[in-house]
Amino acid sequence: MSRVLIEEVRPYGDGEPVDVLVDGGVIAEIGADLDAEADEVVPGGGGVLLPGFVDLHTHLREPGREDTETVETGSVAAALGGYTAVFAMANTDPVADNAVIVEHVWRRGREIGLVDVHPVGAVTVGLGGEQLAELGTMARSAAGVRMFSDDGKCVHDPLVMRRALEYAKALGVVVAQHAEEPRLTVGAQAHEGANAARLGLAGWPAPAEESIVARDCLLAGHTGGTLHVCHVSTAGTAEILRWWKSRESAGSVSAEVTPHHLLLTDDLLAGYDPVHKVNPPLRTDADVLALRQALADGTVDCVATDHAPHAAQDKDCEWSAAKPGMLGLQTALGVLVRTMVEPGLLDWRGVARVLSERPAAIAGLPDQGRPIAVGEPANLALVDPAARWTVRGAELASISANTPFEGMELPGRVRATVLRGRVTAHEGEVRR
Repeated sequence: MSRVLIEEVRPYGDGEPVDVLVDGGVIAEIGADLDAEADEVVPGGGGVLLPGFVDLHTHLREPGREDTETVETGSVAAALGGYTAVFAMANTDPVADNAVIVEHVWRRGREIGLVDVHPVGAVTVGLGGEQLAELGTMARSAAGVRMFSDDGKCVHDPLVMRRALEYAKALGVVVAQHAEEPRLTVGAQAHEGANAARLGLAGWPAPAEESIVARDCLLAGHTGGTLHVCHVSTAGTAEILRWWKSRESAGSVSAEVTPHHLLLTDDLLAGYDPVHKVNPPLRTDADVLALRQALADGTVDCVATDHAPHAAQDKDCEWSAAKPGMLGLQTALGVLVRTMVEPGLLDWRGVARVLSERPAAIAGLPDQGRPIAVGEPANLALVDPAARWTVRGAELASISANTPFEGMELPGRVRATVLRGRVTAHEGEVRR
């Protein structure tokens, strides 16, 4: 295994620049002007060194929709975005509800080797919401599944959700819920409010999310299971989580917010451009501000991309026929810097917390999200905080190009990514 010297970087953005020597997949030495032999030197230019990012919510589309994304192209996008681990959601075709499918995704990730790909297993057979999938078999498979989710659909039956949380407790895994009461969102196309009414779009009410989150917090507390709430999108959900976490015996409940829910609002729907269609939908300015505060104070634990590639024909069509979803792996850092760092809501240690440390802890990854210190695994992301770049969907690594940030200038950019001591991306190019 090669020795890598990362020169003139500031861990967590603190202090004067130092050099970081990586040897044998771990951080071997940290200090100013290190005189060390290395197989590769990465100039840091005074940039910020962070633990490699962990995404708990990625859609890699393999198997079934390799025309929109694959484990390989998604891994490239992840590495370029500073990620060293991603969790691939189960709503593939066929659904990842058995050991065969999750092991396929896991093995493809290992073969490609740019990022640790952890398959998410389905909670129910075929995402049908009725019969529990083979949770134990998937957890004990070679893939070692750590998280289960029917994302894209809600586990709406409270009895099924209770049983899933009970199994999760026994297996030591996490149930990640797409919180949406389906009886409240039949035909929904946009956030229920003034904009949807003016545009003639059926509304997706905030209580459809909030009611499921409240129910599942109570079920997690009752069963002792571990619950993770996917893509929190409303101020009301943030308040429910804040209340629940204030209890003395709150049970294990965590939550994520997406970059697009931290920045974009339903005002963008005025042009009926389906690139802005997502589930849960873009909400209001008040929701965006509440989510930023909830992320800053720890009520919402982490940022997850909900990276959702779609083919052009599934987005370049009328609004009602378009599929919901947005790209996110290569733009997550820039959106977080714009919404949280520049306004002073998070410093770079806070960025490490929400992009790396908390997601790694939630998923139980022992070698990710670790401190930048001697003897620790060398899973790292080097960021240029002064860089500014313009998003072009066609230039992103994903097969698809459905980014809502097209033409937007974002601050901060990943210069290099290191996975277990190996440089996987550097200056916009991946290393095979």
